[in-house]
Amino acid sequence: MPDQKDAVLIEQAKIQRMRLGSALLYGHIDERRTVNDHMKRLIGSIIVAAIACAVCAGISFVSQLLADQAAAREQANATPAGIVLPDAPEAS
Repeated sequence: MPDQKDAVLIEQAKIQRMRLGSALLYGHIDERRTVNDHMKRLIGSIIVAAIACAVCAGISFVSQLLADQAAAREQANATPAGIVLPDAPEAS
């Protein structure tokens, strides 16, 4: 019988220490965060991540488009050496 009383007392002390530690870390029960706060943060984080992905994809698309346009412009302006253009009049 004394062993059970000791075990109950030790268990109560553990619970009390756990509650004190939680109060020290997280504040009073009224001040602790609820599930709704965590859900709001989760949804907000998902929205921010989606926006960041969309911005990265947009920047990649625009930079690739500009690079393709620059390459096409450079290719149109370049004339290969040694090839005579057909519309150029030949001097006799």
